[in-house]
Amino acid sequence: MDAPSVSPQQFRDTLSLWPSGVTVVTAQGPHGPTGMTASSFSSLSLDPPLVLICVARHAKSHDALCGAPGFAVHVLDRTQSELSTRFAKPGYEKFTPQDWEPGPFDAPILPMGVARMVCEHHSATQTGDHTILVGRVISSEITEAEPLLFWNRQYRTVGDR
Repeated sequence: MDAPSVSPQQFRDTLSLWPSGVTVVTAQGPHGPTGMTASSFSSLSLDPPLVLICVARHAKSHDALCGAPGFAVHVLDRTQSELSTRFAKPGYEKFTPQDWEPGPFDAPILPMGVARMVCEHHSATQTGDHTILVGRVISSEITEAEPLLFWNRQYRTVGDR
């Protein structure tokens, strides 16, 4: 017998209290560059170096991200909340010509924040209403910038109360 689940709203309210870093994931889709803000991002394996992103199946960028041969993950810094907000909106008009350049797999590379990783598509598994997109990290860059955080439905920074 299956135990009853909490309501979607209770689940959202509970998860809003889990602080997370903020990432933007980008790829080259069949109709041009695509991307989305993703707080459901995690390391998965050290050997091989794998990361995962959870992509809502109803997201406009779902098919392009999950079908691309590779993608880029941008860990945002505290000054990049506008970039996060822009990529959190549905639709395709998220890129301006001056704010990205093509990288490996033609994945759009955005301005540097805390870190950037380029990943080769490793696997994609549908689970619930999301697809778990797994990438093998083929390159990474890091800085000493302070990260952008998301907690209790607001952008935060390290040291905020």
